[in-house]
Amino acid sequence: MSTHIAAAPGQIAPIVLFPGDPLRAKWIAETFLEGAELYSQTRGMLGYTGTWQGTRVSVQGSGMGQPSMAIYANEMFEAYDVQTVVRVGSCGALTENLAMRDIIIANGACTDSGINRIRFHGLDYAPVADFSLLRAAVEASEREPVASAVHVGLLLSSDQFYSTRPELNEPFVRHGVLGVEMETSGLYTLAAYYGRRALSICTVSDNLVTGEETTAQEREQTFGDMIRIALQAATA
Repeated sequence: MSTHIAAAPGQIAPIVLFPGDPLRAKWIAETFLEGAELYSQTRGMLGYTGTWQGTRVSVQGSGMGQPSMAIYANEMFEAYDVQTVVRVGSCGALTENLAMRDIIIANGACTDSGINRIRFHGLDYAPVADFSLLRAAVEASEREPVASAVHVGLLLSSDQFYSTRPELNEPFVRHGVLGVEMETSGLYTLAAYYGRRALSICTVSDNLVTGEETTAQEREQTFGDMIRIALQAATA
């Protein structure tokens, strides 16, 4: 049992889907997994383990932001020997070329956070996805009937949801960044440190250019295409 995940040894599967919202974790477990059992609800951060097409899979909420995500990722990797983590989150589109509910499979992640600068003594580090997971997700998206467009590209992991400097996004957009969220850069870095596999798949829940947005319930319970792609990639 770790400090923040009250699971006994063996209760967490080697494969974990990793949404930020604990209620999305509950929805995923109840909708996609067979025999899902709750293994942790410490601090309201729900975690479940069940099976998907005969493979054990866990779903663990991570909270919002890289510091919260890092607590759960560190403990999953170190205390529970998790081998594969796929973040299934929401993101804001940074360009009007992306529509609501489009899916971004993140091959890498930029960040405005200082976390990696501290880790690498002020130097830049390029956090990237595990290639086998990335390839499997792209192949799954080509097989799976998906209602929205699927993009492969960069995300920006920001430390601020309510930014006071939105103009700072412009250089990232010019350099091809598709969307903004709050966790992927830190997840990819931790996976590299522990020698594990990680991928981030995000559904566009709002558009920072057009002002379109989904509701909280839609973000929690209607991003099924993303989950199906993630499950196929993680268990390939």
